[in-house]
Amino acid sequence: MLLEFRVLNYRSIAEEQILSFVPAARQTDYPTNILEVGKHQALNALAVYGPNSSGKSNVLLAMSLLDRLVHLSAQMSSTTKLPYEPFELREGWEERPTRFEITFVQRDIRYRYSVAFLATEVVEEYLFRKKEGREVNLFAREGDIIEAGAGYTGSRRLINAAIEATRPNALFLSMCDTLNVEEAKSIMQWFSRLNMLDGLNTQAEEVQTVSLWEDEEMRDKIKQYMAALNLNILDIQVETKEFDEAQLPVSMPESLRSQVASTLRGKHTYTVLTTHRIYDENGQPTDKTRTWKLDDKESSGTQKALHLSGPVLWALTNGGVLIIDEIEAKMHPLMTLNTIETFLNKDSNPHGAQLVFATHDTNLLTYADLRRDQITFAEKNAWEGTELYALSDFEYLTKNGSSSKERPDADKEKRYIEGRYGAIPAFKNFHAFIRNAKWQKQEA
Repeated sequence: MLLEFRVLNYRSIAEEQILSFVPAARQTDYPTNILEVGKHQALNALAVYGPNSSGKSNVLLAMSLLDRLVHLSAQMSSTTKLPYEPFELREGWEERPTRFEITFVQRDIRYRYSVAFLATEVVEEYLFRKKEGREVNLFAREGDIIEAGAGYTGSRRLINAAIEATRPNALFLSMCDTLNVEEAKSIMQWFSRLNMLDGLNTQAEEVQTVSLWEDEEMRDKIKQYMAALNLNILDIQVETKEFDEAQLPVSMPESLRSQVASTLRGKHTYTVLTTHRIYDENGQPTDKTRTWKLDDKESSGTQKALHLSGPVLWALTNGGVLIIDEIEAKMHPLMTLNTIETFLNKDSNPHGAQLVFATHDTNLLTYADLRRDQITFAEKNAWEGTELYALSDFEYLTKNGSSSKERPDADKEKRYIEGRYGAIPAFKNFHAFIRNAKWQKQEA
């Protein structure tokens, strides 16, 4: 269960921004959207709205980057640079460290993990655990000094070995996992259920979906999911075969052809096929069918739906965290709504999976059963730094000077488009641009 993510000094994000899954106080709408694990509560979905260039994608990328660092830093060489991309539009910030902090629940225990780094070194790293009472510091790192507390579960010999083996550009948590330190392995299991997708380019997700196809139970779930979307697909098949150099285009340059062939030789390739019914001359269904390649004749929306089906169903089956940027890209609004509803509905989400998505689809503000604390806005401040704020924090000032929160039954889509919540494009005299455009016909 993900409770909170904080990011500081990364790309368009300068000052610390918080993406919180903790339910806001005194919010009574859609109580079933709250997940409970022991004494902890979290929201099952979070939507992030904002204009282009507001930085909403950077917030999601920061979460994904932390996940990649945790998994890969122990494998990097001593000369590998860290993915340091600080805020560059304010003097001095390009010299400050980037910081990520994530709070989550694993096996009914709350953890808070924080890391700060520059291009060549990790400058700080902390791990806290909270069972009962106050937080306990499991380990603390400042520069090249790492101290592990007595409460950090695992062999003291292995922990000391991890301290000695941790390079300046590697995470101590990752090294502990590599050396089989007990508590680190448990934390890595939580990170293994965090997955980010790019809604504009889902080719990588197709590979994940195909890999799940080998599992009969997951294969049946994927077929059921696609059937529920009513895309008129009778069946889906995945064919695998050993790579054949004859498959490469004849127009491919010989040098590139040799390189690709040497890379793929001995490996297996796959083809996804979809089957449709054939109709008679009167438009009535027959027993005949026709099968073709997914990539050749299915729409981009259908392709994306299949690509997403694997990661979506895996998260719902395993109770993970799924992050999707541009969730509505290439898909009909109702298909997007269907994807979100699978996470909001406890019947289809019995294991408490969580969905985080960035979107421009304002229809979801009306038709998705999202609480006010499940809607977050991103916009730039006066010096072009990204700022986040939730609709549940939004207040109106009345004429007598008092304030009131947004009502749960407000027309959120209409108010957002009207600009009442901010986080929308602000065009500079766009109508004048149209009037003065050089391509306008001149009057005779």
